Amino acid sequence: MKTILVTGSAGFIGSNLVKRLFNDMEEGTIVGIDNLNNYYDVSLKEYRLRELDKAKPASISYQFVKGSIADRELINRLFPEYKFDIVVNLAAQAGVRYSIENPDVYIESNIIGFYNILEACRHNPVEHLVYASSSSVYGGNKKVPFSTDDRVDNPVSLYAATKKSNELMAHCYSKLYNIPSTGLRFFTVYGPAGRPDMAYFGFTNKLLKGDTIQIYNYGNCRRDFTYVDDIVEGIVRVMGGAPERKTGEDGLPIPPYKVYNIGGGQPENLLDFVNILQEELLRAGVLPQDYDFEAHRELVPMQPGDVPVTYADSSALERDFGFTPQITLREGLRKFASWYKEYYK
Repeated sequence: MKTILVTGSAGFIGSNLVKRLFNDMEEGTIVGIDNLNNYYDVSLKEYRLRELDKAKPASISYQFVKGSIADRELINRLFPEYKFDIVVNLAAQAGVRYSIENPDVYIESNIIGFYNILEACRHNPVEHLVYASSSSVYGGNKKVPFSTDDRVDNPVSLYAATKKSNELMAHCYSKLYNIPSTGLRFFTVYGPAGRPDMAYFGFTNKLLKGDTIQIYNYGNCRRDFTYVDDIVEGIVRVMGGAPERKTGEDGLPIPPYKVYNIGGGQPENLLDFVNILQEELLRAGVLPQDYDFEAHRELVPMQPGDVPVTYADSSALERDFGFTPQITLREGLRKFASWYKEYYK
């Protein structure tokens, strides 16, 4: 009977993970924590939490805690109280562009918050710490697809720098305190009830209002879109496969530490992505059949902090866990468009 902590549990990936655990676990305890900040519409986070309350089976003990992982006192109270077996840290201030204007919140959540989690795992030993990294750590790397063997020393946003810091901090704690930890570099996650600051969601909102959407780098960006269910499948498999604790020749621990990419492995051109999104919005009836898309889109230059291509080499995930993302962009955007129609209309 496992006790699992999911931080960021009202977030897009976190709420989908908790829902999946409800389905997979016959019994056990899940604690979710989220500060419900207003980086985007809080009502969407509250909707996700209501969906979790509806989905919770009677056999699972589920507790939601409203609070921040940057609150040391709160974290230090929760860990001894629940004695977590597995910790999945998905709480983070997300967004590349937002980090340029609001650096403070990234340091608080992504650095101090993650440090608090590591310290808590050190003093209250866990079987496995799984945490979200990001494809943004690859920065301006020219070699594609991006492999976890590549050097990632040139972040182009503070957000990326904080995620790289998380990997370094986790490695250090794995080495010093023998904490099995696995970092997951997510590639452009999308799906129903996702983050409104993501392109597919923001574009839909703008088109519906009759605003113009801006397609960066004149449409020449390529993104490795990954549907949220594929991300969750990857997390669940990794949760059950903690890196093995081993001792080196010097008698000290070899850090039980791994990092994996989770990405679709099929980078899509932004213009193709926009075309598929438009077709699925028409199909779902979100937009009228005679909608003039050409009049509502504008090709613009690259933005600071952005990268032209993200492309995951997920072969290590496939090798170690027998999984590679399966859901096509059209399939995923169709599910998003159907959800959007139901939620907003």
